[in-house]
Amino acid sequence: MSRRLIATPLATWEREGVKAALVKAALPADDVEDPRVLLWRFETVEGIPAGFGGLEVFGSDALLRSLVTLPPLRQTGMGAAMVAVLEIEARALKCHAIYLLTGSDTNFFARLGYAACAHEDVPAEVRGSRQFAALCPPTAKAMVKRIG
Repeated sequence: MSRRLIATPLATWEREGVKAALVKAALPADDVEDPRVLLWRFETVEGIPAGFGGLEVFGSDALLRSLVTLPPLRQTGMGAAMVAVLEIEARALKCHAIYLLTGSDTNFFARLGYAACAHEDVPAEVRGSRQFAALCPPTAKAMVKRIG
């Protein structure tokens, strides 16, 4: 299976599929219609739907969020490929660091170069996002990757 992906930015009115996939994966989905949340649909070059992922940008920092690989393609490297595309997008948006919250995938993100960090070390603007402040449980682990 090819790990090359086609990433299509989604407008706010195109996000029902993202919401459904996030709910099915037991991930926060209450704010996917927020226009500050930039979301992409991913599919393989063969046209197979692979998943969704997003960024929320706060100056030179980004919050990686709403990453979900569709069940048929889990454990095939698609999640890592989607993160790589989102990192390219974050660089294009002039971000220097990407933060995330995860409940259980710390090993996955660590393999991609993300390091655990204390919640209080996350910039205040990022901590003030709905994802960080309200939607993710307080037990979620914060991680960061410097990208520029």
